[in-house]
Amino acid sequence: MNRVKVDLPDQFLFKTEIPVRITDLNYGGHVGNDAMLSLVHEARVQFFMSEGFKSELDIMGLGVIMADVAMQFKGEGFYGNVFEVYVTVGGLSSSGFDLYYKFIDQESRREILKVKTGMVLFDYKNRKIAALPEELKKRWQLPHPESRLISNE
Repeated sequence: MNRVKVDLPDQFLFKTEIPVRITDLNYGGHVGNDAMLSLVHEARVQFFMSEGFKSELDIMGLGVIMADVAMQFKGEGFYGNVFEVYVTVGGLSSSGFDLYYKFIDQESRREILKVKTGMVLFDYKNRKIAALPEELKKRWQLPHPESRLISNE
């Protein structure tokens, strides 16, 4: 069986902490895959807010749509765990970008999840894909300026 593999960058632009809620657990007693995707969404919203954006519907006047997602599970999460979540930007294109996420259990330091989401900019008023603003290209250009990087070790 071929497995999904998510290759993460070495350093990230943003770090947050997200506690596991009782509602995140599935019948197996650990965080379910659907809940993990919800936690990815939470991390993404917090990242955008840290970048000065009010919501996913107002990234310099445009919204974002998740075009694709790849999730590589590395461990289990349980009620009471706190995940350190690292987020960064890569794969800039004419109308979108990739976001990379790394989830680590704060206490055990175990890697729990690696994720890549492909984000497309969308003009909700005109109902069409929009171009990546030049300001975002400059802000998120690779390699990222050293002053913005967070080590995930």
